[in-house]
Amino acid sequence: MKPATMDWQRHFMMLADTIEHRLGPGETALTTLAAEDSDFVRFNAGKVRQIGRVAQGTLTVRLIEDDRQAFSTLTVCGDAQADQEAIADMLGTLRDALCDASPDPHLLVDTSVWTQTTRRHGTLPDIESLLSVVGRCAGALDFVGFYAGGSLARGFASSSGSRGWHEVENFNFSWSFYDASGRAIKTTYASETWSDEVFARKIEEAAARMPVLARAPRTLDPGMYRAWLAPNALAELIGTASFTAFSARQQATARSEFYRLNRGEVSLDERFTLSEDLDLGIAPRFNEDGYQRETVPLIGAGHGMQQLTSARTAREYGLRPNGALANEMPVSLSMQAGDLADSDVLAALDTGLYVGNLWYVNFSDRMDCRLTGMTRFATFWVERGEIVAPVEAMRFDDSLYRLLGSELEGLGATPELLLNDSTWSERSTGGMRLPGLLARSFRLTL
Repeated sequence: MKPATMDWQRHFMMLADTIEHRLGPGETALTTLAAEDSDFVRFNAGKVRQIGRVAQGTLTVRLIEDDRQAFSTLTVCGDAQADQEAIADMLGTLRDALCDASPDPHLLVDTSVWTQTTRRHGTLPDIESLLSVVGRCAGALDFVGFYAGGSLARGFASSSGSRGWHEVENFNFSWSFYDASGRAIKTTYASETWSDEVFARKIEEAAARMPVLARAPRTLDPGMYRAWLAPNALAELIGTASFTAFSARQQATARSEFYRLNRGEVSLDERFTLSEDLDLGIAPRFNEDGYQRETVPLIGAGHGMQQLTSARTAREYGLRPNGALANEMPVSLSMQAGDLADSDVLAALDTGLYVGNLWYVNFSDRMDCRLTGMTRFATFWVERGEIVAPVEAMRFDDSLYRLLGSELEGLGATPELLLNDSTWSERSTGGMRLPGLLARSFRLTL
């Protein structure tokens, strides 16, 4: 039986009240919580190799006085008295740090009072059921995968009275089927609602392409190839660009990869629309500076719209903050779908590349928004609408201005939810929802 989960919201609000009561005159505190109650399972060769459960919470307190700030993070154990004592010690340490801190000229926090709560209850598999369905569906195939699922909580409290809470239940499951040649097909399944039928269908679709991996791989010459970029492949391109391309600071300093797009010097296909969409419910609607986050249109009908503006950037450049995180990266990207049904993708591609995943993506020319990387898993050669052979790994080098502009022929009708799969120190919130993209040409270089 799974142990009872902790009421993180009640505990966090109690600790926030404790901090507020311990503040001295002129002091402001901003407090955030990151907590989770997650199951993890690692598979190899169709068998469970690691399994475990993690329940943890970390509390970060920023103490501000006269434009000076200091912060510290501690692990909360869930015991009220012990955590309150740890907070008392932390505040003493932060006050000492403020004595040596210099005024921060770009410090800006929201002092308004608001309350915001998001709670999304999912339907997740219990571990016994998960192991059973994997064993039943994966069969004798060489199944290698990683499952992470459970509840994620994020909290915010300011001493001015604002309170924010975000709690969701979801899962992220990625796996690969390996052929004896060492080639593989990778698949992901992420949602708030587990379905044995959906999982079985994804397994069946990937398994049906395994015989193709055993065929002699096709070696392609460098050149331009018609291509279907599956949602996971497109996510590598959009995700890499999103590190800085949508940042107001990068735009203000002419370092954004979409600088020319945002200035109106170039445009993309009118079917391309992208936004930071908080209505997806996969990321908190507040940030660490106390601002409520907004849905921000980034690209509309192929034209640059707005940028993600943090409080620091707003103060430095005279802009209005829109709730962006300090790094001004999107955490809830949503791209408008098209009208190309999944069942029609191969026919529409006709002859060319079916690209399931891209790897090691980085910029080769930032101002041309040009990216380079490698094809790897699940890249196939298609002839007359039929997958005929795997493709040897190739390097690509192409511009998003081209792929999302002149070369965009069609967009998939069914966008896929791709949750952030990072588990470094903790499971991450956020992700993106993207369709696949049919490109008239995709440049392979070697």
